[in-house]
Amino acid sequence: MMLAHGVVRLDCDRRPYKLVLDNGNTLAARAIIISTGAQYNKPRIPNLEKFEGQGIYYGATYMESQLCEHEDIVVVGGGNSAGQAAVFLSQTASKVHMLVRSDQLSDTMSRYLIQRIEQNPTIELHFKTEIVDLEGDTHLERVTWRSKTGGETSTIEIRHVFIMAGASPRTDWLSGCLALDNKGFILTGRDMDAATETPVWPLARLPQMLETSLPGVFAVGDVRSGNVKRVAAAVGEGSIAISLVHRALAEL
Repeated sequence: MMLAHGVVRLDCDRRPYKLVLDNGNTLAARAIIISTGAQYNKPRIPNLEKFEGQGIYYGATYMESQLCEHEDIVVVGGGNSAGQAAVFLSQTASKVHMLVRSDQLSDTMSRYLIQRIEQNPTIELHFKTEIVDLEGDTHLERVTWRSKTGGETSTIEIRHVFIMAGASPRTDWLSGCLALDNKGFILTGRDMDAATETPVWPLARLPQMLETSLPGVFAVGDVRSGNVKRVAAAVGEGSIAISLVHRALAEL
């Protein structure tokens, strides 16, 4: 019987690289595909997990926009991802309630995006407001939120809530080895050109599109900077990475 062990560190000084396991053992590898995903930042709301995929979403794409066409919806968050989701979903939803925990939108949000939100009649901003309860049978049916200013609660018939509170990649074990963006996601391919602290690429050829700052090490899925955070995209990147691995191994 083979027991599963987690990787706690990557030794990247020389190739083959070494993956250090949580039991102290090491695995040598000439090529690596990193697909460790990301952890969505989830507010503490009763029944949140019960309705994930049944009214609770962590991404806003065309598919989700069609699910909530002509309905009132909620977007949770005050950052760029929440603002972009609110503007995008306002094209199909009847009403977008944007719940922000602080008393303003994020300081990092562009002024242009803030203006689009404030001038959009479909978007209603609720500052210092957070969800306190979710109700429904097999699908979300009602949402209760509370104002932190006056303590008032409101319960509204809403079937779709978009949690846009960001995500955290699981990249602590890669510290000092790979180029990461300012949120800790792995930079790959041309995205490394824009990074100010990217390690020097050691080969004459350019990195392949899913290749990290280490030759022969690839990143796919949610852990990769710029990934669209969809299962189909991660699967596609994984299949592409396999062919890129073969190409990288042929160089050795």
